[in-house]
Amino acid sequence: MGEPAIAAEAHNSAPACHAIAVDGSAASGKSTVGQRLAADLGYPFLDTGIMYRAMTVVALDRQLDISDEGALGELVRSVEMRVELAVPSTGKASKISVDGVDVTDRLRSQAVEDAVSLVSQIQAIRKAMVALQREIAGRQPVVMAGRDIGTVVLPDANLKIYLEASLEERARRRHQEFEAFGRDASRDAVHADLERRDRIDSERDVSPLRPANDAHVIDTDGLTMEEVLREALSLVRGGTDDEE
Repeated sequence: MGEPAIAAEAHNSAPACHAIAVDGSAASGKSTVGQRLAADLGYPFLDTGIMYRAMTVVALDRQLDISDEGALGELVRSVEMRVELAVPSTGKASKISVDGVDVTDRLRSQAVEDAVSLVSQIQAIRKAMVALQREIAGRQPVVMAGRDIGTVVLPDANLKIYLEASLEERARRRHQEFEAFGRDASRDAVHADLERRDRIDSERDVSPLRPANDAHVIDTDGLTMEEVLREALSLVRGGTDDEE
């Protein structure tokens, strides 16, 4: 990726954990929990999925075959990505641009939703994104959410959380999200898409989805977001108690 640039707003309120990894499958709640956790701690938050989505936006714009590993590898090496992190409690949103073009508002389109799992399994893209994510984490405390943060990106993170939820529960949540955004999609279609993405994420050769050996696994089925957040915060406090 030519050396892509990263700009990250540094906010350091210096709690015990300096890097917190939140992993989980699609619609497991990792982004919501990560944002809430970051807001509570005063940390910047990075949903690493936006980086893969940004690459997907560019690949689609350039009408590349998203199954062409060579073409996507050339793409990721030729562009410059910039990520501007924000602390959720400030009310600001993180922004992401590629080659100087802000693509933040285009990350959740249906076309990107359909293609991002295929783009994100390309080895050259994952390698470039991991390098950028590590650079971000090296600059300031951060809560980082994704699918391979605890296993690959930040294996030495101070705290690793892995969120589990049944496919049925995740499909219900994602369908509610789509309805909130006015997106027309049946529950069955959402269920099938999540099942497809689970298969791609868990079976890919590069950084397959799985909890780190030292991750704290939280089964979120039947729990409210407040209950999940409370459990995550108790893990942070436990880390504080361990260091004192």
